[in-house]
Amino acid sequence: MKIIINILLVATLFVSCKSNHQVASSATSEIPFTWDNATIYFLMTDRFYNGDTTNDYKHTADNPPAPLRGYMGGDIKGITKKINDGYFSDLGVNAIWMTPLVEQISGSVDEGTGNSFGFHGYWTRDWTALESKFGTPDDLKEMIKTAHSKGIRILFDVVANHTGPVTDIDSKWPDDWVKTGPRCTYTSAETTINCTLVDNLPDIRTESDNEVSLPPFLIDKWKKEGRLDQEVAELDEWFKKTGYKRTATNHILKWLVDFIEEYGIDGYRVDTVKHTESYVWKNLWKSAQQAHKDWKENHPEAKLDDNDFYMVGEVYNFFAGNGRAFDYGDQKVDFFADGFHSLVNFDFKGDANKSFEEIFSKYDELLQGEFKGKSVVNYVSSHDDGGPFDLKREKPFEAGTKLLLSPGGVQIYYGDESARTLTADADGDAKLRSFMNWDELRAMKQKNGYTVNDVLIHWQKIGHFRNSHPAVGAGKHTKVSDTPYMFTRSWTAPNGAKDHVLIGLDMPKGNMIIDVTALAKDGESVRDKYSGITQTVVNGRITIDSMFDIVLLEKI
Repeated sequence: MKIIINILLVATLFVSCKSNHQVASSATSEIPFTWDNATIYFLMTDRFYNGDTTNDYKHTADNPPAPLRGYMGGDIKGITKKINDGYFSDLGVNAIWMTPLVEQISGSVDEGTGNSFGFHGYWTRDWTALESKFGTPDDLKEMIKTAHSKGIRILFDVVANHTGPVTDIDSKWPDDWVKTGPRCTYTSAETTINCTLVDNLPDIRTESDNEVSLPPFLIDKWKKEGRLDQEVAELDEWFKKTGYKRTATNHILKWLVDFIEEYGIDGYRVDTVKHTESYVWKNLWKSAQQAHKDWKENHPEAKLDDNDFYMVGEVYNFFAGNGRAFDYGDQKVDFFADGFHSLVNFDFKGDANKSFEEIFSKYDELLQGEFKGKSVVNYVSSHDDGGPFDLKREKPFEAGTKLLLSPGGVQIYYGDESARTLTADADGDAKLRSFMNWDELRAMKQKNGYTVNDVLIHWQKIGHFRNSHPAVGAGKHTKVSDTPYMFTRSWTAPNGAKDHVLIGLDMPKGNMIIDVTALAKDGESVRDKYSGITQTVVNGRITIDSMFDIVLLEKI
């Protein structure tokens, strides 16, 4: 489906998303937020927006980064700026996931393409501190407070599988904390878990039940920072309260949970899930859920709702079509049973090549069946997937329509909504990690027969509709007709409120006579949120004169 939008005509039709915590319903009750309809915006903190130039890192001439493998200035204040600007609300985003914010290794490693630095956040040096290049604790508190004021939840990207690589200037983790081999071969659970992902990426000894002492370099670091006594006292309290042994893994779990207790975050996106024993995630969920409950009780004025703490896991190559359990080859593990509400779904990027009904009916069957009570998070592109849907950004309208209207949660990778390049002049996954294309949006850049602003407006309209109607992601999908292709989504919230929408795709442009008996009765008003047109139902039909081939219909 190709929709070319005249930005000057439609700009006046677009209505900004309400910055409240619930969405209105035609019923008497308000429809609550549900993670089953999550619209998660995934951004690389360093690559999104530079809100504070004073913390920018200047690479030196004697140690330059390879293309797109060094720091570029994006930070926490940049995220806050765009929240305040309404960028996320206009896109219908109800959760933001940013790459890890914890302190990274200081040095660089040669990955075969030149020097690489920890700009992406996955090379941890100290789980108890924020990376100063990204911002300060006060910056983070302000960002979360601002997001919550707009009804937007915050997900922390957390890593418990590995530390940062060994470099010439970074202290090594002790051998009882990490191992540096063997290299993973992925032929069984053992060769996927008890191994290192790549050379020189120390793997936490999650398999070990041995108690460990704090690494000397952390003790020295905390002493210099004047917080050693506090950190030690908190660890003593944590292990006494939980009864956990002082293993390497349990130290890290404590440090991860601290971000809930300190900042009131709403969930985790958990990295490298399949590379760690499932008990790790079960313990993390248990501790995180309690910390989240305690935080809300201690901050009743700041809580958004009574939902449980949310965890979505990255189980690389988890394909929802294969069922809930992930197959290691010699055993299967159901990570949903370990506290995960959702897993990132690697199936969808391929499914996006199918027809609308093939996609929607597949995920309706899965989510209303085997996955009932759980969900998936679908995506079309990501930071480390070299085979995304629409690599060359030739079908950004189709990508937005299929992703945002699919049952389940969705992940918008920064720039999906503005056709940011996925083929930047760099090597490997760096191709996918260019700086957000704000300059192209300002210039209304033309590419592949569209402007990037046209793409953004399309994603905004569908995203806004999706956020206003949890039935889109959480509801039951029912096909109404093949020609034109129309379907309903219906959802009943736990509080009894009902949400019901009617959607048409590949519609005939111009004067459309649409049968809306699946949505409304004669005399009721129906609004098409895509064109902005409202009509009264007569003889079960409405007439819409629209230049678009999509209708997003709601009863008002």
